[in-house]
Amino acid sequence: MSMQDWALAYIALAFIAANLPWLSDRLFFFRATANGKALQWYLLEWLVMYVIVGVIGTSIEYNLDGRIHDQGWEFYAVALCMFAVFAIPGFIWRFNVRPILRRS
Repeated sequence: MSMQDWALAYIALAFIAANLPWLSDRLFFFRATANGKALQWYLLEWLVMYVIVGVIGTSIEYNLDGRIHDQGWEFYAVALCMFAVFAIPGFIWRFNVRPILRRS
């Protein structure tokens, strides 16, 4: 695979991972909840997914280049914002579309 293929696959992985917490009522996909999850649980799961995707990205970078490049705080701030933008479809599904579909 070329570097561009790895980058596109990684972006697709990040998009899927950013939306996963919003698609399930279970805590971390394992523990069922009686009344559904609170917003804090969704955000914690989302943040854990951000860390997991970051670790995967770091390992891909190390395997492709043989070293991990130094990054400043700006890189992580932009990556977090991009991960938040990726999560918008799942968030809209959970809090806007799904309640409307359940009512009808």
